[in-house]
Amino acid sequence: MTMPALLATKLFVPPPRSQAVGRPRLIEQLDAGIRSGRKLTLISAAAGFGKTTLLSDWVAEIRQQEPRMRVAWLSLEASDNDPVRFLGYLVAALQQADTDIGAEIPVGQQPTESTLTTLVNDIARSAHQILLVLDDFQLIEDKSIRDAVVFLLDHLPSTLHLAIASRSDPLLPVARLRARGELTELRAADLRFTPDEAAAFLGPVMGLSLSREDVASLEARTEGWIAGLQLAALSMRDRTDASAFIAAFAGSNRFVIDYLIEEVLERAPLNVREFLYQTAILDRLSGPLCEAVTGQAGGAEMLETLERSNLFVVPLDDRREWFRYHHLFADVLRVRLLAHGPEHVAALNGLASEWFENNHLPEESVRHALAAADFARAARMIEATIPSVRKSRQDATLLGWLALLTDDAISRRPVLGVFSAWASLLSGDIAAVEPKLARAERSLDAIHESKPGPELDTLPVTIALYRASVALATGDLAGIRTHASRALELTSPADHLGRGAAGGLLGLGEWATGDLEAGVAAFADAAGNLRLAGNLTDALSTTMVLADMLIPLGRLQESRRAYEAALREAAVKLGGGPPTADLHGGFAEVLIELGDLAAAEEHLAAGETLGWAAFSHEHQYRWFVSKALLRQAQGDLDSAIDLLEQAKQRYRRGFFAEARPIEAMRARILILQGRLPEAQAWADAHGLTPRGDLSYLLEYAHITLARLLIAQRDPAADELLENLRGAAEAAGREGVVGELRSLVGRPTVEAIAHREGLSERELQVLRLLATELTGPEIARELFVSINTLRTHTRHVFEKLEVNGRPAAIRRAREMGII
Repeated sequence: MTMPALLATKLFVPPPRSQAVGRPRLIEQLDAGIRSGRKLTLISAAAGFGKTTLLSDWVAEIRQQEPRMRVAWLSLEASDNDPVRFLGYLVAALQQADTDIGAEIPVGQQPTESTLTTLVNDIARSAHQILLVLDDFQLIEDKSIRDAVVFLLDHLPSTLHLAIASRSDPLLPVARLRARGELTELRAADLRFTPDEAAAFLGPVMGLSLSREDVASLEARTEGWIAGLQLAALSMRDRTDASAFIAAFAGSNRFVIDYLIEEVLERAPLNVREFLYQTAILDRLSGPLCEAVTGQAGGAEMLETLERSNLFVVPLDDRREWFRYHHLFADVLRVRLLAHGPEHVAALNGLASEWFENNHLPEESVRHALAAADFARAARMIEATIPSVRKSRQDATLLGWLALLTDDAISRRPVLGVFSAWASLLSGDIAAVEPKLARAERSLDAIHESKPGPELDTLPVTIALYRASVALATGDLAGIRTHASRALELTSPADHLGRGAAGGLLGLGEWATGDLEAGVAAFADAAGNLRLAGNLTDALSTTMVLADMLIPLGRLQESRRAYEAALREAAVKLGGGPPTADLHGGFAEVLIELGDLAAAEEHLAAGETLGWAAFSHEHQYRWFVSKALLRQAQGDLDSAIDLLEQAKQRYRRGFFAEARPIEAMRARILILQGRLPEAQAWADAHGLTPRGDLSYLLEYAHITLARLLIAQRDPAADELLENLRGAAEAAGREGVVGELRSLVGRPTVEAIAHREGLSERELQVLRLLATELTGPEIARELFVSINTLRTHTRHVFEKLEVNGRPAAIRRAREMGII
């Protein structure tokens, strides 16, 4: 799996300016934060207060004074709000300090708690002290990314210190860190130039000869705002009467900024001014790129001139090839550029998009094409990025682009049409999917012969898969088989990803119809293809589906072995990342069925330790279901009810068969508690009757209804149970058959015990096993030796087909023996 190329310039520490005002008072505060072991340094102030410059100077000081400390720097952009993209850059930044950090984190991972745990552990093992700088953090709005940073702060190893520069206070636990003495913070009041610093800046740095009074006056008028002082200095360079200018310089901060920028821009040579306006659309600047946008030669020389003139350009690499404008300056330039008209702005973005396309930077080409409203180019470039963006799982980026394209641009490109349908499928707009697929199919037929290509060749497979997904979502069982089989027919032998997806959908369809043997075979084949495609995470996730089908087939030990193997592989090859938490939760269900409640408790605890973020959205509820089943097996029925309620709140309807609905599980517990009117209300609400449709997806509910009828001594239970057993036997669902055999025709406890082959003595043993008595105490109660008790107990377990006391108690309660 590959990731779109990372911009090395985002990891570059801006070099200290050759002529800059030293700020030892601030450097000392920053140093003190590290020496005292505080977790976070926060530099928070509006634009133009020198946050990045201060951090750059600090890093230079650290490298000189503390050569053992390594620095990881990440300059953030608005596009970094994609969680996968952010984690990729975060790992890359940390690897600038220590190449071993994050080496085991697969490309394209979400910043889940499990992934972040791996990252934290790597940092903790590092032999280096590391300073991690996140610059321009105000651009991060994605909650999951902020949560990831909070996790890092909460578990920060002693080897790492985090520094954040932001124009606004980040949505992080700043108050908590401050209260604990774990925060160093510098704000606008700290960053403002003092009169002495202002004098040093305006004199030696900016080359002005001002009186002490003029400096003090200007410092007061700008309130020490560094960018304001810089702009004022630029506008005074050619004035003969600086004192008069300063005396006349007044007004609110906003108007002061407007005035200074007008003065600077209007006094700049025409060619410089035009260059600034035309290149304002660019997030980063290079000589060739600027030449392409402006249509003028000498782009590199102009950037050098701007840097020498302190015209708000910041170098992004040590070769001075890439620069950016100071953010505030760029904002103002873009506002003034709009005065030239939107057509002019669109034309400049079009030129930029063309340059980025020609230089193999498709993502930036897309952004500028969209800004230029050149939707045809944007569509073409989005198609070019789809393989890398999807492989790296930056789905949020792709969906954002698709939302900005016009219908016309999408309709001309079948690949985009299919992915637009995928976007509708993800959003739950099922009705919109088929029209989009049909339109893409027509477009594909029209262009495929004249323009073949790998994306177009595999598109019919994708279309069939999405149609199968729609059928699955709408309960069209025949449609699932039709479209998934069609996808499988269309895939080439080498298309393992397509074959894996088609096999999985076929398996889901077979599961929903109750042909579990066919479903198991289909999913085993799907898992193999997913492995061949390099998608181990999804391959291991199929274990849960396989186990859910193996349990009603009565193949519990096979389920156990599948989970054990999957967890071992996830630990070794995925570092305990997804889908490890899901697997722990699912395995607990199998262990409860086997009566190994202690092991089930251990796996539930292991999943909980990984954190809720480590669970997939579809499977988080399963942990609560397993916990409820465990509490039920332990006899704590009230807790089981509460846990099922929590499971219901977390349930997300996915593509998986709802073979054991949460409400039906709850009804079974209500029956055990004797709360029969509530259980009857559940049956009525779901329209369940003894002579209702016996489809597989209703089998668990109908068995629950049979339990209710038995508890109500309703003779209709016998006919229902016989019909259910006949259907289960015909389909080979031996696990279900075993449960039904325990329920059919159970008029008395003694009759049920006799049907299971239990002797009167073994029935006595079983009843005592359900108490809190120990083995020796039960033996004394029965006046037998401990060895004789063990023999009776072993016979009970064999006859009930369980392998432990808790499982025997649970099975006996299910059958009504105790």
